[in-house]
Amino acid sequence: MTGKTYLYSFFTIVICLFSIRTYSQQLPKREFRGVWVATIGNIDWPSVKAGNNVAQQKQEFIDLLDQHRSAGLNAIILQVRPAADAFYAKGREPWSRYLTGKQGLPPSPFYDPLEFAITEAHKRGMELHAWFNPYRASTTLNPAHFSDEHITKRHPEWFFTYAGKKLFNPGIPEVRKYIIDVIMDVVKNYDVDGIHFDDYFYPYPDSRNTPVPDQITFGQYNNGIEKIDDWRRNNVNVLVHDLGVAIKKIKPYVKYGISPCGVWDNKENNSAGSDTRGLSAYRELYADGVKWMQEGWIDYINPQIYFPFKNRAAAYEILVDWWQKHTYGRHFYVGHGAYRVTENKIGWTDRSQIPRQVRHLREEHDVEGSIYFSSKSLTDNLVGLQDSMRNDLYRTPALPPTMPWLDSIPPNAPFGLLVKNSANGKMNTLFWQKPDVANDGESAYGYVIYRFNLDEKVNIKDPGKIIFITFDGDKLQYTDDDIKQHQQYKYVVTAIDRMKNESKPSDSRTANEEI
Repeated sequence: MTGKTYLYSFFTIVICLFSIRTYSQQLPKREFRGVWVATIGNIDWPSVKAGNNVAQQKQEFIDLLDQHRSAGLNAIILQVRPAADAFYAKGREPWSRYLTGKQGLPPSPFYDPLEFAITEAHKRGMELHAWFNPYRASTTLNPAHFSDEHITKRHPEWFFTYAGKKLFNPGIPEVRKYIIDVIMDVVKNYDVDGIHFDDYFYPYPDSRNTPVPDQITFGQYNNGIEKIDDWRRNNVNVLVHDLGVAIKKIKPYVKYGISPCGVWDNKENNSAGSDTRGLSAYRELYADGVKWMQEGWIDYINPQIYFPFKNRAAAYEILVDWWQKHTYGRHFYVGHGAYRVTENKIGWTDRSQIPRQVRHLREEHDVEGSIYFSSKSLTDNLVGLQDSMRNDLYRTPALPPTMPWLDSIPPNAPFGLLVKNSANGKMNTLFWQKPDVANDGESAYGYVIYRFNLDEKVNIKDPGKIIFITFDGDKLQYTDDDIKQHQQYKYVVTAIDRMKNESKPSDSRTANEEI
């Protein structure tokens, strides 16, 4: 055997031992595990080939959900308003052309995609956050792509054109009110778990660094703010603040999060910034994520840290470290660029880049989870990433982290648990009673079912013992058909409320045990 062979064998053993050690470690029971489902350009859903075929659209979404759930994810970030248009019926904007092929054309036979998506996600114990692009009104200037009802035709004075796109002018008060009204249509009419913004505020600079054409608006609506940069930031801040107030007034439990670009500001321009040299959200997009967190206007921030470790301009580890120092008691989720994993660039040629990123953030103090861009990168299993999630990173289920500033009171525990073994001994069916309302007037929104071997101590802190999570507070039974014949198990059930606070466990029961 050559020296190289010995060396290879040694490293193989080390890697195997490391994998065993990693696999044996208990994973977090609380972790936000989300994925962006992009509808613009039919990136993720629905596919172009589905066209306006409703049955195919539905099946594609179900398949997408099933894949993500089996990979351990617990939240879908669905783009419902890609360009001042809608993937939902109960609103004021026209149907999206990315849904039916023509803006304003409803699906046929009729269905409500957002309502369908929420129902299917909740069936699988997954949250659904409605993702809005607040300012983008079009991706094109082609008049054939606009319906007569599109807001750019009804109020052309509300928009400017930049880099071949129409964008809402954030400095106009009526624009801010309109955007809030659009989003509140969804908050009021749909059972969403969250409202989500991405990074498109003022436009990314084009190749010529063309100035944003809003000087006239600045002259009209500056309200005494002297510098146009400060005024632009204030325009975004006002929208972020006012929308948060509107959401919490109607449904306090709806989470509100924003996903800015990864760099808030660079240290070379701002002593409070990160040691990076990337495009600045604060300086170039006028998005002040630190202020939103500091003021408690949003529930979570999800910067798009689409960079590998040791990146020269913006290193992953530097940005994660910087952002976790600016959470101010709110949640910080890392946005991962899963679409980049096949790039032949420094850092990305390491195909374990994303798994290493996840392990790194778990070692930090104030990082509560991850969101991946985008769905297709995972369902296509690029470089085996989805396999890594299913078999390693997310091999046990996780509940979303709690948000005690919204609700810290857990529900009462379910009671009266019974476990019945089937005649053929191949399944156990659990029955229980819905708990009484808690001190805050809430009962169960859903349940978590745990299974233990007979000789094991009941420990609901171990996510490896979770066999099912449901978001249906009225479904009071569950059938466990993944059991070994002639083996006894004991079960407990806990209740969760809308904010995923968890009750104490029910009494434990084995199959056919008398109460």
